[in-house]
Amino acid sequence: MDRSNKKMYHIGLGFGVLSGFVLLPGDPGRVDLVLSFLEGSRVLCFKREFKSGVGFYKGVRVGVLSTGIGGPSTAIAVEELARIGAHTLIRIGTTGTIQKNIKIGDIIIATAAVRGDGTSKYYAPPEYPAVASIEVVNAAIEAAERLGVPYHVGIVWSNDAFYAEGDYVEFWRRKRVLSVEMEASTLFTIASIKGLRAGAILLAINEAGREISEETWRKYIDRLILVGLETVHILASRDTKENNKN
Repeated sequence: MDRSNKKMYHIGLGFGVLSGFVLLPGDPGRVDLVLSFLEGSRVLCFKREFKSGVGFYKGVRVGVLSTGIGGPSTAIAVEELARIGAHTLIRIGTTGTIQKNIKIGDIIIATAAVRGDGTSKYYAPPEYPAVASIEVVNAAIEAAERLGVPYHVGIVWSNDAFYAEGDYVEFWRRKRVLSVEMEASTLFTIASIKGLRAGAILLAINEAGREISEETWRKYIDRLILVGLETVHILASRDTKENNKN
């Protein structure tokens, strides 16, 4: 871990500038939405697809960094965040549903991800599982319960080819995979290897393979952000209790 003041090449941040807890939306435009929920918030840097900011939620310092689309840029974000002191990375993004009981606006809490991306294969062979941290999963479930948000828990599929997803929906539906997105498997794989906590909280916005209508899901985006922030608050509270025991 580089504890110097050197800024990371891509995200433009140095050690300790952000937070140990970082929310990871894909879209840089959603960084400002997250910051609007935080006290004392400010934008830190915006380079390429990586826009970052920081603020406080219920007294907990929370960082936010956009990852862009897909595994390659997500891997860069995770690598550089690990170098500047992040320990808990939670993706808050959108997803296309595969199971028919999931409605637009529902939250999906990923326990693991099918490694359909190309990036994670450079880090570990296919047999290596892409698994979310159990602490993050449990905290996200509690957060959704507290907020009264409809949610589902299970495996998601990470895929590199957005417009080819529909060709595989029936296959993954039979495997009881919940939804498809593009970043979780890369995040989970690298985080596990580096000893970081990681999770993914996803907002169902359409049926996989179908055209997206932004008007139908945009009204639910606050729900996604609040579940992410409440998850961080729960984790921070549990960390404090555990540290006090020791």
